[in-house]
Amino acid sequence: MQDIYFISDMHFGHSNIIKYENRPFKNIKEMDATIIKNWNSVVKKDDKVFVLGDISFYDKEKTAEIIYSLNGYKVLILGNHDNERSLHWWKSVGFDEVINYSIIYNDFYILSHEPMYLNDNMPYMNIHGHIHNLKYESKQFFNVSVECIDYTPISFEKIKEDVVSKMKLEELK
Repeated sequence: MQDIYFISDMHFGHSNIIKYENRPFKNIKEMDATIIKNWNSVVKKDDKVFVLGDISFYDKEKTAEIIYSLNGYKVLILGNHDNERSLHWWKSVGFDEVINYSIIYNDFYILSHEPMYLNDNMPYMNIHGHIHNLKYESKQFFNVSVECIDYTPISFEKIKEDVVSKMKLEELK
């Protein structure tokens, strides 16, 4: 059976992200290696991973080396740091699908790089990245930036459990 995972904002090769977001790494070599190891420790060959943007600051060769080393069928939704490269470029470095806009998944989940506007009357939940260390305390948002998910892809099942838990807490109020 195929499992579904989510992750965003890996920023491979971006040394300044370590200090900008207080990442617990000495350098980009350690950061990159940890994210790759964590990814491959949970994602199997036949799993699907939605990558919600901001992948790599490396050149084509180094980016391809990293992406091809990652397990799973990889779907990229472009982030703000990915847009300077074409959809074809991203496919050529190892992504199976590349999408340059937000999508609705399973009729309920909006997958995007940046958080989308939602209010309590809207029947959707937004799985997003972009804002790194910030988590909303809302049943309508789930941040999959690496800082929020321990630098490891998170399963769709875990996200759904979190949403149900938040809904139950709201009902108790």
